[in-house]
Amino acid sequence: MSGLDLIAAAGRALAAGDPLAALKLISLRDDAPSLALRGIAMAQLGDFVKAKALLRGAARGFGAKAPLARARCVVAQAEVALASRDLAFPAKTLEAARATLEAHGDAANAAHARFLEVRRLLLIGRLAAAERALAKIPSSLPPALRTAHELVIAGIAIRRIRTKDARAALMRAERAAREAGIPALWAEVDSALRVLNTMAARRIEKGEDKPLRLEEVEALFASRALVVDACRFTVRSAGTVIPLGKRPVLFTLARALAESWPGDVSRDALVLRAFRLKLADESHRARLRVEIGRLRRVLKPLADITATANGFALKTRAREVMVLALPVEEEYAPVLALLSDGESWSSSALGLALGTSQRTVQRALDELAAAGKVQSFGRGRAKRWLTPLPGFTTALLLPTALGLD
Repeated sequence: MSGLDLIAAAGRALAAGDPLAALKLISLRDDAPSLALRGIAMAQLGDFVKAKALLRGAARGFGAKAPLARARCVVAQAEVALASRDLAFPAKTLEAARATLEAHGDAANAAHARFLEVRRLLLIGRLAAAERALAKIPSSLPPALRTAHELVIAGIAIRRIRTKDARAALMRAERAAREAGIPALWAEVDSALRVLNTMAARRIEKGEDKPLRLEEVEALFASRALVVDACRFTVRSAGTVIPLGKRPVLFTLARALAESWPGDVSRDALVLRAFRLKLADESHRARLRVEIGRLRRVLKPLADITATANGFALKTRAREVMVLALPVEEEYAPVLALLSDGESWSSSALGLALGTSQRTVQRALDELAAAGKVQSFGRGRAKRWLTPLPGFTTALLLPTALGLD
């Protein structure tokens, strides 16, 4: 078999999701096309460090004389970066590669480049930007890319808590994945489907704590109940949403009152909870009256707060008042949320996704590791983190939950 035949056969094996068969054909070759295929094979096997090195070598090997092949290598590098949660891969480099692919008529790989950018935007919670980028991708796609297209649609719908849209997109993705005949795509679709049937949040009402699936969360949002949403830091009822993400004291008070509804909460209990104190004195009670007044004004469209002999109580026309709580409530829940996708993350990528510094994330990871909630492997810049804690979906914990996108 000639060199070109070997490369073509290896390419077909990779397209079918069989990296070992591809490596058997080209593992000893070091020309640029073989390096590129070996890099893709190593990425499919999960060795992202080796994959990156091989793809960089292939891109250098192709050079300026083969712009189309070089652009394909850049797209492959971007895909490996996304899979290894290297979210700092330069967007301009990927955009230039996509433009080169379009100029040379390679519509499929150009669309794939766009999908990578959309998936990155989705990971960091920029849903509106992801939707705009998705709209630029043509609808006529081969089965593998149709699967990716529907998975992105489903991902956006899940993050926006539109479960019917998400389920319909995943059904279409499943059909496209079967048509493509790539087992890895089937597994990705199955994993996304499991999200819809996994615990997404907890409903706290009159002292009872009940787990909810994402579909049940959506139904709760559509009801006329008054919901203090501790996932997105809002108070909502019958389509009216009052954001309190930037007013943590007011939100804490609203949650405490909702948890005790229809009863009241003592002044000292509200002081200790809202201001994080161990003891309450008269100055703190005075401050509480000020904050209760502010909360009363903010909640006026949905509820009132009345003073009682003991403290304060929430009054509303809604027949039900409840708190929607995170499946995991602790200081570093957003870090756990990102790690719970089953992939390994660097601390820099976590910082980028969460909009905070790498040092802050590293402190959180160190504390979580000491508690046995996360694990790491590798050293230096190659160090990656993951969590062994399964059992809940993180749609309500991810970065967009910190504000209304």
